[in-house]
Amino acid sequence: MPNLVSRVAGRLWKHDAVRYLMVGGFCFVVDVFLLWLAHDVLGVPLPIATTVAFLASFAVTYTAQRVIAFASDSRVVPSVARYTALVAFNTVATTGIVWAVDALGAGWLTGKVIAVVATTVWNYFAYRHWVFSERRPGRRDV
Repeated sequence: MPNLVSRVAGRLWKHDAVRYLMVGGFCFVVDVFLLWLAHDVLGVPLPIATTVAFLASFAVTYTAQRVIAFASDSRVVPSVARYTALVAFNTVATTGIVWAVDALGAGWLTGKVIAVVATTVWNYFAYRHWVFSERRPGRRDV
């Protein structure tokens, strides 16, 4: 049975979507923790705390997605520039969604979850087809 689990896990891990979700899940936990710390513990206003927490994971998320999720051979400078543009868009979208959902009375955590679901979907396609799209001939998923 452990051998079967190992084989299934190995096959799943070969898919960039699975790796993308695993890396993203880890980064989500870090992001929510930082948002909670900044807003609930330190009293930073929600729009600022959301933005700071979201941006704090910039380098970690880029590196983990590039290396682990997409095993990208893309040139670093262009992919960082595209990633930065995507992060700028996501920052505005995330802050707006969290603020709006909180203002409607559902709470910032609900807003954060909604924002993460939305950004998760569009980010996968943006990472795969835009941010990390340059691949050397013959390079495929790990």
